[in-house]
Amino acid sequence: MYSRPYVLTIAGFDPSSGAGLTTDIKTFEALKCYGLAVCTANTIQNDIEFTKCHWVDIEVIKNQIEILFDRFDIEYVKIGIVQNWKMLNEIIDFLLEKNDSIKIVLDPILKSTSGYDLKDSTHHSRLESEFDKMLDKIYLLTPNYQEIEKLYTYKTVEETIKYTSSKTNLFLKGGHRKEAIGKDELFTKNGKYFVLNPKGQNNSEKHGSGCVLSSAIIGYLALGFPLLKACFRGKRYTEKVLCSNSGLLGYHKI
Repeated sequence: MYSRPYVLTIAGFDPSSGAGLTTDIKTFEALKCYGLAVCTANTIQNDIEFTKCHWVDIEVIKNQIEILFDRFDIEYVKIGIVQNWKMLNEIIDFLLEKNDSIKIVLDPILKSTSGYDLKDSTHHSRLESEFDKMLDKIYLLTPNYQEIEKLYTYKTVEETIKYTSSKTNLFLKGGHRKEAIGKDELFTKNGKYFVLNPKGQNNSEKHGSGCVLSSAIIGYLALGFPLLKACFRGKRYTEKVLCSNSGLLGYHKI
């Protein structure tokens, strides 16, 4: 009998279910994976407004992770919002203790769609140092253009791309590009470069589209697809959600 792979999302809870762990679970289910979820934050938001974020204590996050690993064979993890890079490093190290070959896709969410800052912006040099430590431990980083501009304040975007992709695979989302909107780029750790162009013109902006994309990519990786094909299929799946209706909350076809 066919058994679905377990895929874990470590992310925030969005009451509108457009973003965060609930939309990740919808994506996993649509791709025929079994989604597991650990909550990092309880957010007060809907599809157009984000007013507050109540962070989950690191020990509670670890307890959630531990009980899942005690029961399930988990090889693929997507991580969304976490309070800060130091905590993120602690979570990743804990995951690697549980499975040292685990594949982690990190969506480095710095700000909500409505403009709410989700990371402590003080002490940039210390935070960048913590972020630096984490890069060697993950399989794929999926920032958008607004995010990659802020990962290293002392580097240009081009320098950040070159440096980051020397340490991990980098999927640069093109939804916030000033030109060629929707053109995504994959920079692999071994020096290869691929362009993934959008298909069709009927896409409508959606709350949480970045969450859908990163969770679709990890879902396809869990199904056995190599990185480039997982990224390509993840992009096409996200586009289907984007064109599913004209509102801000997309539909997932299962």
